[in-house]
Formats: sequence, C-alpha cells, structure tokens
Amino acid sequence: MNADKQPEPHEADSGEWRLERPATDENEVRRRHAANRSAFNEGARTYAAELERAARFLASGNSNMHPVERRNLERYGPLSDWCRTAVHLQCAGGLDTLSLLVEGADSVVGVDISEAMIESARELSRRTAMSARWYCCDVLDTPNELDGSADLVYTGRGALPWIHDLTEWAAVVERLLRPDGVVCIYDSHPFQAMISWESSKLELAPETRYFDYADSEKGWSDEYIGEIEGIDVSKQTRKYERVWPLAEVVQALIDAGLALDRLGEHAEDFWRPFPALPDSERARIPNTFSVCARKR
Repeated sequence: MNADKQPEPHEADSGEWRLERPATDENEVRRRHAANRSAFNEGARTYAAELERAARFLASGNSNMHPVERRNLERYGPLSDWCRTAVHLQCAGGLDTLSLLVEGADSVVGVDISEAMIESARELSRRTAMSARWYCCDVLDTPNELDGSADLVYTGRGALPWIHDLTEWAAVVERLLRPDGVVCIYDSHPFQAMISWESSKLELAPETRYFDYADSEKGWSDEYIGEIEGIDVSKQTRKYERVWPLAEVVQALIDAGLALDRLGEHAEDFWRPFPALPDSERARIPNTFSVCARKR
C-alpha cells in the first residue's frame, strides 16, 4: 500500500505508523479531529489515574506553568493585574488550566474535544474546590458565548500538532480575545518531528519533512501516555498529527488580525522525547518555541 494512501474502512489496520496527506478540506479535518477525540478518550485513563496527585499538587499552592510560559506572561505584568479571564484551548485534564488560577488569573475556562478529559478536569476542580468553566467540543467549535471574553488565550505543550486547520484555529483565538487581549503559545518545535525517535545521535527520520507533513498511528509513547490498561494497541483508535512550520503558526495569527509581540525558540523542553538522545545532542536543536500576540 502506498505510504500516504489512507485505507478504506474495510481494510485491516495494523496500527503502525503511516505517512498521511495533510487534510485539505473541512470533512477530512473533522474526521481527523473526531479520531483524535476517540484516541484521547482512551488515553484519558492515564490522566484520571493521576487525579489525586494533581489535586494534592494544586492544593499545596503549586503551578504546572512552564518557566518559559511564565517568563513570557510576566512581560505583560503580574497575571493578577490584567487577567480577568483566561481561556485554555485543548485543556486536557485541567491541571494547566487550574494552574492559571494559581498564577493569578481571576477566572479560567477550559475547552477540550475529549469527553473523558473534560470529566477529569471537572473532577480535579471538585477535588481542589478551584472554580472553572469546562466546555467539551472541538476547539474549532468553541462556543460564541465566549467571544470577546478572554484577556488571555493559553495553549500549548503538545496541542497544535492535533489541530488540522490552523487558519480556523487562529480565527477562534482572535474571536475569543478582548481588545488588547493576549494569546500565549508554548509548544514543541516543529523541527523535532524530523528527528529519528530511537537514535542516540541527531539524525533525520527517513520519511519526515518540514513542510506539508502529517502522519498517524495507534498507541502512545512511553514518554507520554504509554500502554493503556485493558486496550490492546491494535484495538485503539488511530490518531492524526500535523507538523506546522513555525512561520505558518505565526502567519495564521497575523492573518487573523493579531499583532506579534514575541517569538522565541528554546532549548528547553516540557517532556522527554528521543529517550536515547544525550542531553549534549538535544541541546544542539530548538526543542520548543513560543509565540505571544495581541489583539489590537
């Protein structure tokens, strides 16, 4: 079978990694988002198992904010001085969303496509008595009742690769923001997608490319979710990722009408990809990037 040919519904699906054509129409974007929703509903078991640890972490006054994110936000002043409402797109289990309250936001909203993730987020709110509003929907369908409500739109740390229409995503960010509101993004650098996962030295994976690249597979890496108890990898949902070049992320925000405030590329990471790669090699490449933009 051709590497980027998608199997017909009746074809067997081994679950192995597969090169994909980038989604170019709304139906395919929605199909891939729906598949990702099912995959994260399966993977959410890991988040649910860590609820008690996350609740204790927050109850002790801790924040899961990454230092790069904190530095970027602090450029606008203490969050308590300017953030009445923060909207977290692709909020997963809610730990980072509620951390924004610890950082000083007056109120927070979490949006995620996965019903199981949102249920974990609601349970985390209950266990910590930290108030938040939670919406379960495709991020592209974020309710219009939230339009113009956000002083901060926050997203990142593994979020953007699951989105298959960056133009519509940026339009959602723009409509959520109040005038002078800020979007802050911190995510894996797209160059990481080109590196061979198992190698102990920096080398390109054989079929990857920086532009117009998408892939799919079943199962999760041990460095993220790992095995899901009770579900064999072959029975899990195939999930779809997209590599968005850095320029495309920035341009999507500009085209949506936002003004770029800051662009950063960082050696720091927020998880541990490339398990065999020494730190000396990892430090040679940009591992993450950040973008801050403002609605004028």
